[in-house]
Amino acid sequence: MGVMTKAEYIESLRKLNPTVYMFGQKIDNVVDNPRLRAGIEATGATYELAELDDYKDLVIRQSELINEPINRFNGPPMSIEDLVARVKINRLLGKRVGTCHQRCTGMDCMCALAIVTYDVDQKYGTEYHKRYIEFLKYMQRNDFTANAGVTDVKGDRALSPRDQPDPDVYLRVVEEREDGIVVRGAKAHQTGSLSSHEIIVLPTRALKPDETDFAVAFAVPTDSPGIIHVVGRSTLDMRELEGCDRGNQRYSKYCPTVIFDNVFVPWERVFLYGETEFAVDLVVKFSAFHRQSHGGCKAGKIDCMVGAALTMMEYNGTQKAGHLKQKVIDMIHRAETLYGCSLASSYEGAEQPSGVFFIDTVLANASKIHEGKEMAEAIRLMIDISGGFVADLPSDRDLDNDEVGPLLKKYLVGASGIDAEKRIKMYRLIEKLALESADTVSDIHGGGSPEAHRITIFRESDIKSKKEAAKNLAGIRD
Repeated sequence: MGVMTKAEYIESLRKLNPTVYMFGQKIDNVVDNPRLRAGIEATGATYELAELDDYKDLVIRQSELINEPINRFNGPPMSIEDLVARVKINRLLGKRVGTCHQRCTGMDCMCALAIVTYDVDQKYGTEYHKRYIEFLKYMQRNDFTANAGVTDVKGDRALSPRDQPDPDVYLRVVEEREDGIVVRGAKAHQTGSLSSHEIIVLPTRALKPDETDFAVAFAVPTDSPGIIHVVGRSTLDMRELEGCDRGNQRYSKYCPTVIFDNVFVPWERVFLYGETEFAVDLVVKFSAFHRQSHGGCKAGKIDCMVGAALTMMEYNGTQKAGHLKQKVIDMIHRAETLYGCSLASSYEGAEQPSGVFFIDTVLANASKIHEGKEMAEAIRLMIDISGGFVADLPSDRDLDNDEVGPLLKKYLVGASGIDAEKRIKMYRLIEKLALESADTVSDIHGGGSPEAHRITIFRESDIKSKKEAAKNLAGIRD
């Protein structure tokens, strides 16, 4: 098949039977739950774009493995053009859904595995890359979505995995069988795990030589026995469930904690087991790819925020205010800087021994540090431009009330010719763009903490050449 339609994607999720809990209740119907459906719709946009004539050429490419057209979200980059396309697609989707589309994390895992499994095989004569290629063909033929199971819950951050009072706080192998392995642990912040068909698990950190049980990478279906998805809270979750005051009603983000309670993984789905020195390579490769992804999608989200701010200026009658225009310009330059860093990291990419192309890690991490600081400023500027009703707009239920509703609509009109309904809808969207906590926090912590970004920049930068340049200019000869 190669490429699914959005409708086919939604129906494919109905065939799954994951174990899900939310607010203390077991959820049997994931697809039609209002809280979860908004997230599924965001991922659905990645399939929707592949159907639209305006975007097909960008979103679809030919697979060198199955010789069929595939969605780029299942195609590791085989050229600089592919690296650039990743960023462009993510910006397009960020602008389209105004939140996380949730599909890039799985793609970033597949990209990391495409490079590292080859390197492990070259050193140890293992068959991880062969297994990975067969898994990738499976993903491409079915056009499935993968979730990234990377972030362990970590327990005591001062202790390594082996020294934890409960070693299960880092996902690990607890049993080795003839036909596979059994794993136990939990992965946190699992964006879109229920919008996915597969979970790809990678180590979360560098490991010591004696921590072989933790050096594991694999893929399993999201509804495998023993996998439990516990959906986390969000600032606007009750609005989605109650169908009230939702703002952007079509798209949202949810982030479960996913528990692996003695989950069996067949050998053909195991892509690393015991080679501890390669755990850090998987982490670095995944993190760099994911930080590049962020630069595209968050630039697209700021595009939405700019559009909302400009529209609210029109609705409020402040479109000629020079100081507000300056604030819009400040928002735009933040988006373009993010986008520019991610594009630059793509253009400076290079081919790896596996044939897959990898980005420039310094530029990708520079983009992510910029995002962590500047997304918050872009939100502040959007709220500043829009006015105080972002904070305390009356409820939709009050607006629909027969007694008070007409009075509210009388007093919520904006500039001449702008009815209250339009102004209310735009305020709700702005409120959601500002307050959707799962997405706002990911601007800071997505793809690793800000300190991890800084460490990577220093480690990967060519420090020696910079010092030599300075000494040369100063006339110092060592």
